[in-house]
Amino acid sequence: MGSLFRSEEVCLAQLFLQSASAYSCISELGERGLLEFRDLNPKVSPFQRRFVGEVRRCEEMEKTFTFLQQELRGAGRVPAPCPESPRAPAAREALRVQEQSEQLAQELREVTRNRASLRGRLRDLRQYLHVLREGQRFTSLPAPLGSPPRPRALSDREPILDPSLHQHLERKINFVTGVIHPWRVTAFERLLWRACRGYLVASFVEMPEPMEDPATGESITWVIFLISYWGEQIGQKIRKISDCFHCQVYPYPEGEASRTDTITGLHSQIQDLSVVLEETEQYLAQVLDKVALALPTWRVQVQKMKAIYLILNQCSFDVTEKCLIAEVWCPVRDLTQVQDALRQGSYQSGSSVECFVQRVPTSESPPTLIRTNKFTAGFQSIVDAYGVASYQEVNPAPYAIITFPFIFAIMFGDVGHGLLMFLFALWMVLFEASPRLRQGTNEIWLMFFEGRYLILLMGAFSIYTGFIYNECFSKATTIFPSAWSVATMANHSSWSSEYLATHPSLTLDPNVTGVFRGPYPFGIDPIWSLATNHLNFLNSFKMKMSVVLGIVHMGFGVVLGVFNHLHFKQRHRLVLEFLPEMIFLLGLFGYLVFLIFYKWIKFSAADSRLAPSILIHFIDMFLFTSNAENLPLYPGQVPVQTVLVVLALASVPVLLLGTPLYQWCHQRAPRTVRLGAPVATGEQEPLLEGQEAGNSVNATKEDVESGGHSPDAKRLDFAEIFMHQAIHTIEYCLGCVSNTASYLRLWALSLAHARES
Repeated sequence: MGSLFRSEEVCLAQLFLQSASAYSCISELGERGLLEFRDLNPKVSPFQRRFVGEVRRCEEMEKTFTFLQQELRGAGRVPAPCPESPRAPAAREALRVQEQSEQLAQELREVTRNRASLRGRLRDLRQYLHVLREGQRFTSLPAPLGSPPRPRALSDREPILDPSLHQHLERKINFVTGVIHPWRVTAFERLLWRACRGYLVASFVEMPEPMEDPATGESITWVIFLISYWGEQIGQKIRKISDCFHCQVYPYPEGEASRTDTITGLHSQIQDLSVVLEETEQYLAQVLDKVALALPTWRVQVQKMKAIYLILNQCSFDVTEKCLIAEVWCPVRDLTQVQDALRQGSYQSGSSVECFVQRVPTSESPPTLIRTNKFTAGFQSIVDAYGVASYQEVNPAPYAIITFPFIFAIMFGDVGHGLLMFLFALWMVLFEASPRLRQGTNEIWLMFFEGRYLILLMGAFSIYTGFIYNECFSKATTIFPSAWSVATMANHSSWSSEYLATHPSLTLDPNVTGVFRGPYPFGIDPIWSLATNHLNFLNSFKMKMSVVLGIVHMGFGVVLGVFNHLHFKQRHRLVLEFLPEMIFLLGLFGYLVFLIFYKWIKFSAADSRLAPSILIHFIDMFLFTSNAENLPLYPGQVPVQTVLVVLALASVPVLLLGTPLYQWCHQRAPRTVRLGAPVATGEQEPLLEGQEAGNSVNATKEDVESGGHSPDAKRLDFAEIFMHQAIHTIEYCLGCVSNTASYLRLWALSLAHARES
């Protein structure tokens, strides 16, 4: 629990890895997730590092995996998540994964290309078949002799090849047939008429069944056209116009017998292609099954392998280039686990020389490490969104586990609504191990699921505040009998029938004996929901409650800073920072809380009309004046308020200048900085290649003694300290005012929730 209230102790350490076992050692460390690596080659380009070839190979495999995943999505399949976290593959296993993935990708490309070709060919044959069938209706021969004559009315279905007219025709009639997109029919017909000057007969009819558009993949109903013309020049114009409109033109046999034979041949080809296409689809499904089964595991393995090589690129080789040296930030209590992981990695690689870890002293500030679990992770994320605490500072997340849901419940206080939220979160908590809940793809759902414990507490606190507000789905509930007695008021008043008829609203006077029998056992009396001044009562109650809770919350946050000052042994900050902050906060806004409670205690229902306004008193306090019409709450109120304002204003320069002046005076005293390890004299001998001076590995004696700073560092540090303290002072003083006003949102949103529900 120590790491929950304060970040863990972290140290800088060096890892000495043998070249042959470096990969397996980093893999073992990565599985345990204990370290944060530092880049020892900051000036080396990523393309000039030792393992850039391996990283590129991983990226090529990731490209192949992306193609395979796109093919799965195109087939309407969603790859299942990896059931377990596989380890990073060894070198031979990585080659096998690369070969198998490339082989599957090549098979998918070939099968997909063949399927697309077969589908296109089948689509063309079906379109050609429909064209011939529709053309057969237009160019069919007349009925045999003896049948009744057909009328000569013009119709779209009228045969345009009448043998009785052939003897009057000197030229041969030719045909152009095909299909066209329905959106282009009107423009196509208009251009044909204008270009050919009417020397043609064009017929258009929709295809009986919709077919896929090869350009967009959508299913549309194509339009079949049959154009008869005279003359070769007209035919060339028609074909050119058809090409411009991206029409699919098909040959049209002249004789009816040849058309019948062509239709029969098309039926046979369509059947054969359908069989081949079905077999191709089955083979493609088998390949996709293999991809869906292996792809999740391959992707995780390659991601881990790439991460390992990226870490190895951050390491430096020693002079002999047989040992890699890495610098890491490591929790102090996990050093033994790190050594055990290095020993395990060396054993797995078959190396006879074990790798080891060595702690290194440093003056740098380590990163913040706060361990979380499934319950605290959501609250820690909220705190980190506002800012991550510095190293070894107090972590406010444990306290936010209570304060955040409770402040939400103040705005959302309703038993019914809180119960619905609580049950929804309880369902997610009880079934949190379900893969369907954990592995969803909807981002909004995942956000709800990750914050299930937060929602659970928010619902529970909303139920509690709902009982205080006495609201269930915005309706008052009578759990206990009301403390107000209407009968007693009626017995002690002159309410007649005429009075009741002319006064729709009646006033209950608590000063009448027996009308008000004491406070309600828990929460707000339900009779207030029937009162006409219900909103005024809740306005006053919730506004004062929001101010009181907000100032208490801010004061608690200031008190937490005491633990930081004591932990870092900066006791001067207790006097120069904590004390002025508390004087400023309590002298102004703490006094406001005192006035609220004092007014509640001093004035009763009998003299409530004589109670002064707290708001006017608070304004007069800043103006150093008094209002004769607004009576004081207690004797000597004006001098007390004047002293509090003066103390609050006097605490501001102390807060602004106290810490910078103390540190400036403290830095003037000569002192040396000693680290926990002796530093050899003489010239610097670099342990790592390409490492900057000033790092913990290559630190010289002069660097250590001066802390790695230049002679002007004191003036620079003092300027930074003063600027930081000025920002802190302005932010704190303005924040006390703005945050107090901001807490009034609790009052406003609580009323809005009660009214809108």
